[in-house]
Amino acid sequence: MDLKTKLIYQAAKLRLSKIARYGDEVEELQVKQLRHVLDRSTVTSFAKCHGLSRATNYREYAERVAVQDYEGVKADIERMIQGERDVLIPGVCTWYAKSSGTTSDRSKFIPVPYLHLQDCHYRGGSDALWIYLRNNPDSRFFSTKGLVLGGSHSPIKLNGQAKAGDLSAILVEHMPILGNILRVPSKQTLLMSEWTEKMQTIVREVAHARVGSLSGVPSWMLVLLKEVLRYTGAEYITDVWPELEVFFHGGISFSPYRETYQSLIPSERMHYEETYNASEGFFAIQDDPNESGMLLMLDYGIFYEFIPMEELTEDLGLARTLPLWEVELGKDYALVITTLGGLYRYLIGDTVRFTSLAPYRITISGRTKHFINAFGEELMVANTDEAIARASRKTGALVSDYTVAPHFFFEEGKGCHDWLIEFERAPEDVSAFAQVLDNELRQLNSDYDAKRYEDMTLKPLELTLAPKGLFHRWLEQQGKLGGQHKVPRLSGNRRYLNELLSLLPSTTQPS
Repeated sequence: MDLKTKLIYQAAKLRLSKIARYGDEVEELQVKQLRHVLDRSTVTSFAKCHGLSRATNYREYAERVAVQDYEGVKADIERMIQGERDVLIPGVCTWYAKSSGTTSDRSKFIPVPYLHLQDCHYRGGSDALWIYLRNNPDSRFFSTKGLVLGGSHSPIKLNGQAKAGDLSAILVEHMPILGNILRVPSKQTLLMSEWTEKMQTIVREVAHARVGSLSGVPSWMLVLLKEVLRYTGAEYITDVWPELEVFFHGGISFSPYRETYQSLIPSERMHYEETYNASEGFFAIQDDPNESGMLLMLDYGIFYEFIPMEELTEDLGLARTLPLWEVELGKDYALVITTLGGLYRYLIGDTVRFTSLAPYRITISGRTKHFINAFGEELMVANTDEAIARASRKTGALVSDYTVAPHFFFEEGKGCHDWLIEFERAPEDVSAFAQVLDNELRQLNSDYDAKRYEDMTLKPLELTLAPKGLFHRWLEQQGKLGGQHKVPRLSGNRRYLNELLSLLPSTTQPS
């Protein structure tokens, strides 16, 4: 480390020692988080309605409060937005993260009170950095600038005092002094709402800056990096920013993008660290570069519960939940959280899988609503992301974006999966790529393989090439361009796929 980075890093050693004890103090830490949340909530109407106090133990809490999704908490959040006090949190809440986890037309406003922002989101950002520096003692992090790419915010029409926007914009708005000193571009530029103008302004500001780190969603950061190359005329990002050393990424799987990034940043000193930071909270950090799983962070004012996916039903009140210390390896669970942000037994919508239990590490396996099980194949996003990455390596292709939907052949009683893929670098033989992709899916998912056996239930997948920019054009039409927005990878119906296909020239649309 250079001297500046080394001096600042000294302050992190106590914090890292606490993280190192996660594996030994799991139940103790989690029970403490639940008590902290309940202690803070005693004055709220929610706590009074459910008979909650700091003395409420986990089993009592689970009996008194049913698992709920956004629809279950929406009315309380709307009361908070109108300015009502002591609803889900003590006092009032001014800031709300506008959910961008899907491209649904229905907006979700997640409360982000200041205590939750500090104890969870900012602590997560700090811990991600300390873990990176621990793993990379030759870092010069604090001698360079950090390029952050995020969204914007604006007042909520229901109440002029409340504001909403992407979580990334809220983080920028309240960023500590040190973060503002190290960050590029400027706060004013980052919070611009018009995406195209914002991108151009960012490029002009950062092209000649001394950038050493990147933070953002892989898909949108890739757009920015390409614009920087066009603006500067450079061949590689390392020609523009020779001191670039790390990309802190999250929001979507990095697997389909890894080779594209490595082609743009051909540097052995470049590192990639995944984080799991959603509107509802900061949950996990990749603490070991040799492990695919991310370390679940246990002391951020979040109490975790997990519903086995095979037991998840539409009636959430019947859901069987497990505390962290009762989960098993290799199983898919729907994530349920209780937080200082005013969410109680809240089904976040993500599914996770544990890769280790000492300490607890997870991968994001998909979404509770974004998977395909039209033919009993139980296909998850984790399967398709990994299959795309493997097929790309084997064929020399690079994928920019994709979406998948089922295709039913009712007369035959069979079906297939329709894939729409936008390539950064198309394979020489698209049919061969489709075959490799299909084979990789069979290797990764035994249910998919069983349904594909002799085309018994599933026929080979069908692949349609998307022209470059198609997915961005569709997001723009949805008013979802930029920030943390992303295309649903998998859907059990054809809504998203058909909307995208309708944008294709008639001569290229599949028959």
